[in-house]
Formats: sequence, C-alpha cells, structure tokens
Amino acid sequence: MSRSKNILLWTLTVIITVSAMFYQRMTGPTYPKKVSAVLSGQEYNFKLLRSNEIGTPCDINLDAEDPDLEATIYFKRYKVDEPWQEVKMQRKASHKKAFFGKGDETEILTATLPEQPSAGKVEYHIDIYKNDQKTSIAADEPVVVRFKGFVPRSVLIPHVLFMIISLFIGTRAGIEALFKGGKTFKFTRITLIAFGIGGLIFGPIVQKYAFGELWTGWPFGGDWTDNKTIFAWLFWLVAFFVLRKKPKNRVWPVIAMLVLFAMYMIPHSMGGSELDNETGKIETGVRE
Repeated sequence: MSRSKNILLWTLTVIITVSAMFYQRMTGPTYPKKVSAVLSGQEYNFKLLRSNEIGTPCDINLDAEDPDLEATIYFKRYKVDEPWQEVKMQRKASHKKAFFGKGDETEILTATLPEQPSAGKVEYHIDIYKNDQKTSIAADEPVVVRFKGFVPRSVLIPHVLFMIISLFIGTRAGIEALFKGGKTFKFTRITLIAFGIGGLIFGPIVQKYAFGELWTGWPFGGDWTDNKTIFAWLFWLVAFFVLRKKPKNRVWPVIAMLVLFAMYMIPHSMGGSELDNETGKIETGVRE
C-alpha cells in the first residue's frame, strides 16, 4: 500500500472514530441535557445535570448573569408516587471553566438535590421567572439524574483508553479490509484484545464501583451496555478466527466494524442500572 493511500486511510479512520465518539457523548443519558427557554423576550440556555457521583453534592446550576432572573426547582424520587418538593434556587458567585486560570466570574442560581443510593434516581423540573413573568423548564418531561459510586481513576482511565483504542483500530481494520490492505488480521487481533480488556475486564470493574455489580447483562440481567459489549466482541472473535484461516477474507472484519459502530450508536448507559425504591433492588435494561 502506498504511503499516500495509507495516510488517507488513517485520516479517514480518525474522522470516523472521532465522529462516533462525539455522537455517543452528545446523545448519552449521563451527560447534561441542553435546554432553552424564552422569558420577557430573552432566550436563556442551560445545561441540566443528569448524573452525579455519590459523596459529591448534586448541585443543579443555572447560568444567571441576568440579576433579575429567579428560579424554583421541583423534585422527587423517580417513579415514586410522592409529592413534588419545592425549593427556591439561590443566587451565588461562580467561575466559568477555562483552559487556563480560573476563568471569568459569573453568577448562578443553584439548588442541591438529596443524595440517593447507588443507581437511585431523582427527577426534576424548574420554573424560572423575572418580574411578573414565568416559564417552565422540563415540566412536561422532567430531567432525571442518576447517582453512582466513585470509580477510581486507575480503573476508569484504562477502561476509557482501551475502548478508544478498540474503536480506533477496529475502524482501521474494517477500512483495511474494504481497501484490500494486508494488515487486516493484525488490526483485528489488536481490536479483539483491546476491546476485551476495555469492555470485558475493566468495564465490569467500573460497573462494580459505580453500581455494585460486576455484570448485569445476559444471562443475569438486561443491561444494554453489557449486552452490546459482549455481542460486539463476539463478532470480532469470529472475524479473528476467520481471518486466521482465510487472511484475505473481507466480509467478517467489515461486519465486525459495522456492529461496533452500531454499539456506539446506542447511547452509553442507556438501559442501565436503576434502583427500585420499593424493593431496594437494582434493575437493569430499563429505559428512562
């Protein structure tokens, strides 16, 4: 394979990999929900928390540079038939994040939600008002925040790193097969190993720290993340053995790559662990 073609294929690999990672980050249920509201002819944009670590205050913050803006938050335990609690959000000084230094000082409206056990959830919505006008945020579809245990960086970083490597090299393996390159088997082997370490070794350990269980996928539960991980890994296992016998096979590595993409199209943590407040047990495979 010529050098220019090799550079082109690696560039294509980077673009596809970054796009898949960006999509999963933007669509995952653990990342802040972006909302907007119009009040007194002015548009306000907020990011609402949807995941919180146990032991860390579950602060719901609204950017509030407008000094006349006020807000009230309403919350209750998710899927529990209980009255909504109402708390007026307090104004305080904050600092915008910056790459260097503290960043600019600003003001926020903030309230702290009550901490829940691992996999417990709280749903909330907010009313913002200014002078005599008021509007609601997420009143029809309340935002849900899920609580999780602390995951040591020594576990989380290798998990994330190996998952990135598996997506990157797996993409390259599929592209190599499509363009009839000679390193398809090599890239498939690396993907199989990296995916196994990141998804099937470190993945369950991360889940153990976060939600108290190593494996909640088939046959023990319906956790989407566990199930899609083992499902995709098995396709790479098949591709590995097929290529070991038939190095020029292009079908299986391409199929394995497409399955890997399909896995990343399912938002991370969707259909994951959820505490049943009535039984005190953690359920899996439940969609919000």
